[in-house]
Amino acid sequence: MSESTAFPGPGTVTSVNLSAKKTVRKTRGTEGVLRPDHGFETDAHAGDWHRQVSLLAQESIDKMVAKGLDVQAGDFAENITTVDIDVVALPVGSVIRIGEEAVLEISQIGKVCHTKCAIFYQAGDCVMPREGVFAVVHQGGTVRTGDSIVVQSLGEGTCTSSVSES
Repeated sequence: MSESTAFPGPGTVTSVNLSAKKTVRKTRGTEGVLRPDHGFETDAHAGDWHRQVSLLAQESIDKMVAKGLDVQAGDFAENITTVDIDVVALPVGSVIRIGEEAVLEISQIGKVCHTKCAIFYQAGDCVMPREGVFAVVHQGGTVRTGDSIVVQSLGEGTCTSSVSES
């Protein structure tokens, strides 16, 4: 299956969300600077590991809104909120370009939540463990709200990055 068949059009960045501390909702913004093999400058989750950047579809957030929660982009601690691209369907190892400069490789789909967050206690559910997508940064650059997200290649289930999984 070709990329254009699986993913007919580019997605879009709807929000860039950053925070200096972990375990808090991220602050919504309009842009952020990605550094190769690191993640977003000033973001607490950046570093030398396999979850340098997190992505979550607005469609996933909308599922929680439909359950009655007052949530928006950044509330799930995702760095990049997307629309019109099924990021959770991208196999690990897929490469995406965001805007003109940034190139990321999908390193993990979902995550284990060791402690239940406030959203889980409010709704009895949270989408991030199932639908959050994590990536490593191969090529840095500025990511802005409105940037296109284009799948450059589909992965085969493994990430080629050599960063730590701790």
